[in-house]
Amino acid sequence: MPNSKGYLDMELLRFTTAGSVDDGKSTLIGRLLYDSKSIFEDQLEAVEKASKQRGNEEVNLALLTDGLRAEREQGITIDVAYRYFATPKRKFIIADTPGHIQYTRNMVTGASTADLAIILIDARNGVLEQTVRHSYIASLLDLEHIAVCINKMDAVDYSQEVFDKIVADYTKMAKTLHIQHADFFPISALKGDNVVKRSKNMDWYKGLTLMDFLETVPVFRGRISSEFRFPVQYVIRPISSKFPDFRGYAGRVAGGEIKEGDRVKVYPSKLESTVIKVSQADQVLEKAVSPLSVTLQLSDDIDISRGDTIVRADGAEPFMSQDITLVACWFNEVPLQLRKKYIIKQSTAESQAIVKEIHYRVNINTLEKDTDIPDLKMNDIAEITIRTAVPLVYDAYSQNHVMGSLVFVDPDTNETVGGGMIIK
Repeated sequence: MPNSKGYLDMELLRFTTAGSVDDGKSTLIGRLLYDSKSIFEDQLEAVEKASKQRGNEEVNLALLTDGLRAEREQGITIDVAYRYFATPKRKFIIADTPGHIQYTRNMVTGASTADLAIILIDARNGVLEQTVRHSYIASLLDLEHIAVCINKMDAVDYSQEVFDKIVADYTKMAKTLHIQHADFFPISALKGDNVVKRSKNMDWYKGLTLMDFLETVPVFRGRISSEFRFPVQYVIRPISSKFPDFRGYAGRVAGGEIKEGDRVKVYPSKLESTVIKVSQADQVLEKAVSPLSVTLQLSDDIDISRGDTIVRADGAEPFMSQDITLVACWFNEVPLQLRKKYIIKQSTAESQAIVKEIHYRVNINTLEKDTDIPDLKMNDIAEITIRTAVPLVYDAYSQNHVMGSLVFVDPDTNETVGGGMIIK
């Protein structure tokens, strides 16, 4: 539950890992699970057996997360793998994402629901193009914290000089991406240095272990605005002898709070009413705050349906427009095409839309803006403008992640082909 400043209680942290191929992402997650005693004995025995069969000299902890057969055979991560574990201080959900360039879309998927990103850097290689790429995506998705783990310190004799140089290089790059919070950790996922247990090989490092950091970092749940936003998911109208006149509007609070007696306005109609009850199942609530799923009852029988948005009448109004500018990441092998019709899903709303204009594509390697682009290919990130068949009600992504994000669906295949963060 968020407190008055928007920060959540210490119960749950969702984080994603990112980095270049072979930087040790899966091994790091395996080490976190292993050293925090979050795996069962039979799981460990299976990993030990598989490691011996593969000819590994030590237990290959990456096998704890690489679940697909192709991943195990190639020793790489292909799909986003989610793992769950807990310590006495906190619960965790981890998204292990691939490092290959062609799987950039997977990193976007993993980071889109994360509170924090762990970016791994191989101490032998320093900051690479993929480091910049993944840091840019983390910045784009407005993640509050980035933990930069400089891994394989055992391969550079635990050198402080190597660590300090990579910190300086990353800090310089981070400034260009407007990354606000980056914390640095010299680790060896293979040996366990500074992951869960403090390293005896790097007495020059006085900071927290990675686990100490993960257990104590404040969690800010992705720009949930203080302005009340309630996208209607379902209209509850039982029409029964027990509830002859009941009409409720069910959904998840996407920002702010609401209580009985508050005046509200419904978009897109802009009709107003008053909240007469806030409930959750059979329980009447004093108030509803984000991200609770609740049912609202209003004093007036106005036309409200799925996809409409209820806001406070005295609060800041959301945007409402058919022409929307956003930053999009394309997920599909079939390129995005100008003027092609797509289905746009934004919160609970849905509309047909076309792409009016591609303003520029971001060159991830140089962070320059490439213009005069006819289409977007898989993994491309670009600023575009779309036109929807009906007006969408939204906030900028920087103000509200729920109301400011959308996905593209190809109507011919029903595939989700892209995602976007609304600028205005």
